[in-house]
Amino acid sequence: MKNKGTLINLIVVGMTLGTTWAIRGQFGHEQGAAWAGGVGAVCILLIANRQDWYSKLFKSTLAAAIGWGLGGIMSYGIVVGYGRGSNFVNVYYGLLMLFVIGGLYGFLGGGLFGLSLTDSKKNKVKWYQLLIGMTVGGIITYFFMIMQWSWLMTPPRSEVWAVCLGMAFFLTWFVVHNKYYSALRVAVFAGLGGGFGFAFGNFLQVMGNTTEIHFNFWNVMEYSLGFFGGLGMAYGTFTSKWEESESAQSKSSNFVPMLLVVLLIPFVVWHQSFETERLQGTLSRLTSGDVDVIVCFVQILAISLILLQTVFVVWKYSASREHQLQYSQKDVKTFFMSHFALYMVFSTLITGAFLSFYRVEQYLYFANYIIILMVLPKLTPTFQSNEINTNKWLKNFLLVILFIGILALIAINSHEVLKGAHERFEF
Repeated sequence: MKNKGTLINLIVVGMTLGTTWAIRGQFGHEQGAAWAGGVGAVCILLIANRQDWYSKLFKSTLAAAIGWGLGGIMSYGIVVGYGRGSNFVNVYYGLLMLFVIGGLYGFLGGGLFGLSLTDSKKNKVKWYQLLIGMTVGGIITYFFMIMQWSWLMTPPRSEVWAVCLGMAFFLTWFVVHNKYYSALRVAVFAGLGGGFGFAFGNFLQVMGNTTEIHFNFWNVMEYSLGFFGGLGMAYGTFTSKWEESESAQSKSSNFVPMLLVVLLIPFVVWHQSFETERLQGTLSRLTSGDVDVIVCFVQILAISLILLQTVFVVWKYSASREHQLQYSQKDVKTFFMSHFALYMVFSTLITGAFLSFYRVEQYLYFANYIIILMVLPKLTPTFQSNEINTNKWLKNFLLVILFIGILALIAINSHEVLKGAHERFEF
């Protein structure tokens, strides 16, 4: 790291993805991860202050959203439970598998985001080839690893992590074959950050639970994954060499990505999360008022906010502009603020935090948001051009694996078997 400015840039991106990933805990699955990953990508674009990247605002946001969202198909509840035991082998195994899962989140998210920055008229990314190859790679890897060889990570839960692994295999081949080395660096560092963040976050969760302090330490784990994943994705971006691309994009090429980002993803979050039964169960514990009325209000408010943001974004970023789209830093910041804020509001509504202070972490999201907005105007984009150093990457990887082993040793000596613990191996 050459200067303090670069470090602060990385921390701000880490705080952004950390906060949105913690928010994702209320919604889960692919759609929640996609929203979080998209906001993290916008933060990087905003800090980078490159006109050619600003014009890719919605394409790059969608690419990151898809990449991070793909990891949402993976199941990790039991894997987290491995880390709550008192046996070193099981705990170390659990933390290592969280490193794998978090690494796949980051690798896919960072890789697709990096490819979107690479994509230009002169250096066109063959997206159709990539998507077909990732799909086939995922199916083949799952077939052999799970169905044929029974290499199970988290029985009896879903083993679709192998699908994501197969996607990552093909993505690696694709970027190396086409010499998209900058995109590879973003994928690797986002993967390293996400993997470390998930393992370290589970360690923090376990240690937090031993204190018996009443706090959502599961959310601390989620924040850790997002923070380090975002930090890694930003580091890979700001330390890679990028060619200049078009400073303007056509309306037609941006319209579909725009709608997918601001309408489809939020709508799926709303449809899958703001269910009447779920809201009744949550809100009935927080108020003595007419729960049915409040539930209806929350549902209508949430969908109305989606529609309002969609109308605003389509008008401001497409309908009111000429055929060639160019966005300013102010435009990107406005979208960043609104898309980030809407996710926080959704979290406040779904948890009932607007009725009670029982979920302290909900207000910490707003504190993070305010700090980020206060720091953003003071940031200066700093780019370095580092080459790929596989020997250094291998050494760093081994150091992380060793450090995770140390965390496992500390964890098993700090507590007895905790509630929710699982064992992968019996001795």
